[in-house]
Amino acid sequence: MGITDLARPEILALQPYASARSSMSAEGILLNANEAPTMLVDDPALQSLALNRYPAPQPAALRERLAELYGVAEDRLLLTRGSDEGIDLLVRVFCRPGQDAVAECPPCFGMYRIAAAIQGADVVTVSREPPGLGLDLPGLCNALAGDPRIRIVFLTSPNNPTGDRVTPAQLEQVLQAAEGRALVVLDEAYIEFCSEPSAVSLIDVYPHLVVLRTLSKAWAAAGLRCGCVVADPAVIGLLRRVMAPYPLTAPAIHAALQATGEGARTRQTAMLQAVSAEKNRLLEFLAGRDWIRALWPGEANFVLIRVDDADALQGWCAERGIRIRSFDGQPMLEGCLRLTIGAPDEMQALLAAFEAWETRQ
Repeated sequence: MGITDLARPEILALQPYASARSSMSAEGILLNANEAPTMLVDDPALQSLALNRYPAPQPAALRERLAELYGVAEDRLLLTRGSDEGIDLLVRVFCRPGQDAVAECPPCFGMYRIAAAIQGADVVTVSREPPGLGLDLPGLCNALAGDPRIRIVFLTSPNNPTGDRVTPAQLEQVLQAAEGRALVVLDEAYIEFCSEPSAVSLIDVYPHLVVLRTLSKAWAAAGLRCGCVVADPAVIGLLRRVMAPYPLTAPAIHAALQATGEGARTRQTAMLQAVSAEKNRLLEFLAGRDWIRALWPGEANFVLIRVDDADALQGWCAERGIRIRSFDGQPMLEGCLRLTIGAPDEMQALLAAFEAWETRQ
């Protein structure tokens, strides 16, 4: 079964919308998109962005930049509004409501399940294995072999919130089990924090592999909502059929180019080193604390801990102006808190709050 065989027949039959910018050049006198003739914004910083004009649906300069950054051909890359839009597009293209399913391995990122629910697709759950919460690889492969409804397998590397990565051997085993049955979507939102390279090169061997990337995490640009899908051109073509005409705004396109330029890359190296140092400082502080019941250091910019009273500790930190994420009440994450690695002064405030927690009366 090829890529197109996995897609919804309605999508294959769909005539995609052709916008003014996708069907004709944006040069010359533009009277084909019902745009305003001039800008009303007088901010000098925005004058060059032509806000009265629709932006390119897939701006060439940004596609070229991210293709170079990720080491892929431009025809394998689709710009999206963060990874969330990529997840949504994939489920809409490959899952028929009430018939198909996605597979997920919780604890994991919650948007996979939400995107499936919105589409009316079922969710096949292959939970991670306690106590370490590692991937249940045999269980996932058995699910693929036994449930023909599965059209997409979602994996995250490093995983959120446990921080562990999918090894190359694990990924290839899942890809082999899914071949001819389903897409394998590897969410690499946190890959830059990890010592392992991206899996994008495997798309040459396994065209049913899809990789999600984002500028929100290691590129310090969460406010831009800019990410991309990296996949076989057949997958990219199908996603473009259902995508909104203009996914990225002109300011976001401009800022994304700035956020990935040479100067930003130099600053990113320094930032990643600082995050690593602060993470090591946090782990050293947490080691041996009797109120820590379990700890997952992971390979991302966060640490997951388990404590006796997660709500109380979260509230204690909140009273001191520090926001940490509680997963208490979620399956397999009872008593768990996720600690994002912040700036040195922010981490010092967190450690001070923890020290006060230890000595409270």
